[in-house]
Amino acid sequence: MADETDQIFNPAQKVAKVSHCSSMEQYKQLHEKSLKNPEEFWGEIVKDFHFEQNVTGKFLDYNFDTTKGSIFIRWLEGAKTNICYNCLDRHVAAGRGDQVAFYWEGNDPADVERVTYAELLKEVCRVANVLKAKGVAKGDRVAIYMPMIKQLVVAMLAVARIGAVHSIVFGGYSADSLAERMVDAQSSVLITADAVWRGAKLIALKEIVDDALKICRSKKLDVKLSLVVRHMRTVTGPQPATNGAANGNPAKRTHFDDQGNYKVGWDSNVDVWWHEAVEGASADCPPVWMDSEDPLFMLYTSGSTGKPKGVLHTVSGYMIYAATTFKYSFDYHPGDVYFCTADIGWITGHSYVTYGPMLNCATSVLFEGVPTYPHTGRFWEIIQKYKVSKFYTAPTAIRTLMKFGDDPVKKYDLSSLAVLGSVGEPINPEAWLWYYRVVGDSNVSVVDTFWQTETGGHVITPLPGATPAKPGSACFPFFGVDVALLDEEGREIKGEGEGYLVFRKPWPGIMRTVYGNHERFETTYFKKFPGYYCTGDGAKRDKDGYIWVTGRIDDMLNVSGHLLSTAQVESALVEHPAVAEAAVVARPHSVKGECLYCYVTLAEGHSFDATLIGQLKTKVRGKIGAFATPDYMQLAPGLPKTRSGKIMRRVLRKIAVGDRDFGDISTLADPSIVEVLFQHRPQEGKV
Repeated sequence: MADETDQIFNPAQKVAKVSHCSSMEQYKQLHEKSLKNPEEFWGEIVKDFHFEQNVTGKFLDYNFDTTKGSIFIRWLEGAKTNICYNCLDRHVAAGRGDQVAFYWEGNDPADVERVTYAELLKEVCRVANVLKAKGVAKGDRVAIYMPMIKQLVVAMLAVARIGAVHSIVFGGYSADSLAERMVDAQSSVLITADAVWRGAKLIALKEIVDDALKICRSKKLDVKLSLVVRHMRTVTGPQPATNGAANGNPAKRTHFDDQGNYKVGWDSNVDVWWHEAVEGASADCPPVWMDSEDPLFMLYTSGSTGKPKGVLHTVSGYMIYAATTFKYSFDYHPGDVYFCTADIGWITGHSYVTYGPMLNCATSVLFEGVPTYPHTGRFWEIIQKYKVSKFYTAPTAIRTLMKFGDDPVKKYDLSSLAVLGSVGEPINPEAWLWYYRVVGDSNVSVVDTFWQTETGGHVITPLPGATPAKPGSACFPFFGVDVALLDEEGREIKGEGEGYLVFRKPWPGIMRTVYGNHERFETTYFKKFPGYYCTGDGAKRDKDGYIWVTGRIDDMLNVSGHLLSTAQVESALVEHPAVAEAAVVARPHSVKGECLYCYVTLAEGHSFDATLIGQLKTKVRGKIGAFATPDYMQLAPGLPKTRSGKIMRRVLRKIAVGDRDFGDISTLADPSIVEVLFQHRPQEGKV
């Protein structure tokens, strides 16, 4: 790394002086207590929440070792609670019902709404009663496929209130992907919306749903209810000129009638309009009290086999972990306005748009749009408008906005910001520094959070009032998280070193199983290193004890005996001013075992030629070492990304070796980029 990125950035004074954890000494004491005496540590936190019945059995019981029987994890045995009650009723009863829960910002800046905790409680109870009237009961799985609107939050809380299990699918997945998840979960009820504008693009959700339900029926799943929000009547769509269509937006001509009403297909046997259903429903619905280990939600994540796996989280452990990580990682205090840009269809949206903030009675921004529409300053405009103090987004978004320079940021007053968060993948130091200096005006704390769908919440993260941060490092484990690094043989690496990132014991928010397939749960996370939860990621620990997550283990290479993460190489490549983005994968090599195959996306005004290729190879050699010199370079006009912005590296590995058997690529935001990349592949693959 460059000397600049080896700097340590102390917490912003305005954060540290009011922080829940204001020194590394305090952090170390709390972390040690959380490991040595979890019952006392988490027992104090549990007191902040409503439990209809307290713990009657073991506070924590688990087995992480597949050689000693089936894997299990149990927290707060015998306790009963309801997460919806803790998100809503508890705050209303305490006199905070008039507090704004969400400021909603639509895709178009003209579309805005605000909703209080008391208003949400009434709407949640009405929808819960609608679901109960349709026969939805405790343990039933309810699929939710919606845009980022208030009704999405209402739907998930309503499902949780009556003890059912929500399975949220990102609104934009294909019909095949939606159907696959519904069939696996046996979801006989679906909650959706007619359509949504995402930037200037119309996503015809109801059409996708109709196709998905046909697939479900062909696979013997009888869906008895599709509850549909009429969203398009309440929002502003892009003007024709936005799309450059001389005769008007083609989507409008296809999907709207002459009066401007959005047209949807309708099956009266299953389709019910949300607004009609809730109109006569009661605003009183007692919560169903759930056992601690009852299922709360399942969320499908990609598996190495290509078949999505339903990550299952349970009620009490997830609740206290989401709430505690939100409170400490963002140093939330009453009066803060918090803005997480993630879609609720991903785990970040579950934990840090809905549950974590609401359990803390936070005021948040709920954002439907994209960061570059209708202009590249949309995030910064929203931060100025609501005086956001805590902001959380992905490195992909940060790097995208960096390309437009500093001016779109500097147009806005961002002085309210105190904490900037990063989530989704390791952030390269250059993006970290831009985020800190340009967005945060060098007067914020940056928290680079590492966690997974499976972990339920942050597991390695700086604390904004305590941790001196290093750009690109996730820093230190959160409370209750016991980190270790292992080599290929399972031997623990002490001190400095790089290896597999694992955890020795469970924290409350860890997943409990893969829905319907506990054997897959054990095989995926526990069999490689018995006695440890294996994250599937690599990490290194530096001389100061800081942890640097280097990316998925399958994104690590062993080049001539050197273990090397692709993230390291990518970070070196994007330091070159000609490179906007880079992705690196392993390619088999007859001598080295594996070598580097690099995909390079250029910044505007640059050419992909022999001179640039030479400079990039020199850059990698200089940053990492001669052994890391790339063997292959390819121009990449774009990269194959999922709709959450993650690069689908298995596709890149296939292209690197000339293999067109890509498997399922329906989750890509733009599947056509795969063929584009194949066409740009040099004839022999080598430059």
